[in-house]
Amino acid sequence: MRTTADIALSYTAMLRLRQFVAAGEAFWADDVTSLEPADLPGGVAAVASGIEATRAKYNARFGGMRIDDLSIDGPFVTGNQFALFMDMMITGGVGEASQPFAEIAVFTVRDGRISEERYFYA
Repeated sequence: MRTTADIALSYTAMLRLRQFVAAGEAFWADDVTSLEPADLPGGVAAVASGIEATRAKYNARFGGMRIDDLSIDGPFVTGNQFALFMDMMITGGVGEASQPFAEIAVFTVRDGRISEERYFYA
């Protein structure tokens, strides 16, 4: 079975290539829980439980946005968790100006899969 460090490195590499949904599909557990600080625009709940709800959250979150610049620090691994600091410039829609966005993401690994992802941002 892959270690948390192995998963962290592979997952982070996919994110750096902007393969956000593909990274999730490759590493999420069927019962993954995804937690945001607050509900997302479009009526997407802050907490998504299960792979189907997490897929829907990702599609809502990334569907109408373009990431113009992306920098990722990490992964920082301890025990069965790893964290990433992501700094990006995002554009929300046609004609909108690009805006800075930064977040810290903490992932919990269980049985070789990401069982929880928790995001922190202002």
